[in-house]
Amino acid sequence: MRKTALITGATSGIGKATAQILALNGFDLIITGRREELLDQLSTSIRNETDADVISLVFDVRELSQVEKAFESLSGKWSNIDLLVNNAGLAVGIEPVHEGVIDDWERMIDTNIKGLLYVSKLISPRMVERQIGHIINISSIAGHEFYPNGAAYCGSKHAVKAITKVMRLELLPYGIKVSSISPGMVETEFSLVRFKGDQNRADQVYKGLTPLYAPDIAEMILFMVTRPSHVNIEDMLIMPTDQASTRDFRRR
Repeated sequence: MRKTALITGATSGIGKATAQILALNGFDLIITGRREELLDQLSTSIRNETDADVISLVFDVRELSQVEKAFESLSGKWSNIDLLVNNAGLAVGIEPVHEGVIDDWERMIDTNIKGLLYVSKLISPRMVERQIGHIINISSIAGHEFYPNGAAYCGSKHAVKAITKVMRLELLPYGIKVSSISPGMVETEFSLVRFKGDQNRADQVYKGLTPLYAPDIAEMILFMVTRPSHVNIEDMLIMPTDQASTRDFRRR
């Protein structure tokens, strides 16, 4: 019997790669995001290339009313979610605190922290009721370390680390697994969003080195969810060979 996974931020990058690999490995999918056209394209490709059933929900995780409306629409088998991957997240801007852009801070905090909490609040009660499930939160090396010009982003990912640990403690009595994955540099839309559409600046981030790619992280998510029932991987820190910290790289 196929399990059901819900993935936020599935329109690109890690979320999209995770949807693709889970569809090939026994999961039906609820994919979510803000860009309906991209969700439709992913749904079509999954149906054409796998045996998975898939539906999409279009909403912004920052807006609680949208999240509630989307999840209220789920019924039948789609209301029992076995795996939640809280992937939606972003970094915006690189200004120091004294030059910070308030709108950028709010986008990061509302997406990376509040959005994760909103989705978890609405999905976890059914897991508690059934006493089974797995929640994976996508964190970052920025949730383990610090770097200049990253106060809001590092703060938000340290919050994800703390939230994940608290969720693990709170959901322990119900047999629900809670994990996080903390990637280093991954070449996705991440840098393009951070630099607000400046492709040249985004490309410079990866120049001269080999970063991680979205399928690398998706494979680790698959590894997490296919462990035996008695195994819970708390956190997985994954770095490119060419990166040793948030600020130490080998470029050639």
